[in-house]
Amino acid sequence: MIKRDYYEVLGVSRDAGETEIKKAYRVLALEYHPDRNPGNKDSEEKFKEASEAYEVLRDAEKRSLYDRFGHDGLRNTGFQGFSNFDEIFSSFSGIFEDFFDMGPRSRRRRRNAPARGDDLRYDLTITFMDAAKGRAREVEIRKEEMCESCQGKGYPPESPPEKCTRCGGAGQFLRSQGFFTVATTCNQCQGTGQTRSVSCKGCNGSGRVLKAKTLNLKIPAGVDNGSQLRLVGEGGPGHNGGPPGDLYVVLHVEPHEFFERDGNDLVCRVPISFPQAALGADIEIPTLDETETLRIPRGTQTGETLRLRQKGMPSLRTGRKGDILVQIFVKTPVNLSRDQEELLKKFAEIQGESPLVFGREQTPFEKVKDYFKRNIR
Repeated sequence: MIKRDYYEVLGVSRDAGETEIKKAYRVLALEYHPDRNPGNKDSEEKFKEASEAYEVLRDAEKRSLYDRFGHDGLRNTGFQGFSNFDEIFSSFSGIFEDFFDMGPRSRRRRRNAPARGDDLRYDLTITFMDAAKGRAREVEIRKEEMCESCQGKGYPPESPPEKCTRCGGAGQFLRSQGFFTVATTCNQCQGTGQTRSVSCKGCNGSGRVLKAKTLNLKIPAGVDNGSQLRLVGEGGPGHNGGPPGDLYVVLHVEPHEFFERDGNDLVCRVPISFPQAALGADIEIPTLDETETLRIPRGTQTGETLRLRQKGMPSLRTGRKGDILVQIFVKTPVNLSRDQEELLKKFAEIQGESPLVFGREQTPFEKVKDYFKRNIR
């Protein structure tokens, strides 16, 4: 079965942000949720399809692989879609709590249940040569870490919280409306099901403190603008004993003074003189490693492209290098000496070409006369 494009499934553009993607999935999940369409196989398949698309596009690493290589790029991620509804509800338990609460399939969780920490983003600018060669870098980031004084709980060990007297520790109040069960958060305990009189002094009850941390990055050769490095477990701290999130380092590559990148190929424009173009020449071309000799064939014209094979950027996937594409343009000589002018005039006469009566433009009669002189024998 051929899978549809994930952006098409959710009805969003390829540059859609996280909020737009989540909103689009919410609409489809509400429409095709199995509790609202019992026994409807078509709705079930659409619900699975939308969930699969959302699972990929909400994950920065999966989305990057999908954008570059399509469905084939996800083969080595361990994700091949959802086989049943339990997998979907397990994967999106927190999301469905935010969207809606729909019957026994939903996985309700209170705010004091363990939860994974937030993913974080760090933008890093690197040089063109760093992108071409790869490089190890140290970066210092400031991020929240678990408070060691209270182990992230927000209260000292000697003063544990008590059960909320208003909601009985549930953290919410439930009421049914047709297919839906509406959950209202308890405003006394803010959904935690607990109240406390004493907070940790080290973190003021948040369970987190802001710290600086130095991270070692290994930038692989061949990265491009927008490439992301994923540092597992270096994101925000987990909640209530949950695992930390991940850190995504987004790379921004500075432009090169000579090369422009086109995929794994490098493009440059090289001027040559009129004699070099006419007679041919060997010229030196800089590459990412050293200069290379490029042979200019006789009669080369402006706009022609010559190629230095496997001297470009390495592929992130295979390591194979692209080519350097040398775009030729012929420089027109200026500030000619009298001798140079005479030589060019002589050359034009030998060629039988007189597009100009030197020093002034030809009259229409002179152009016709010159044409018959050159073409009619």
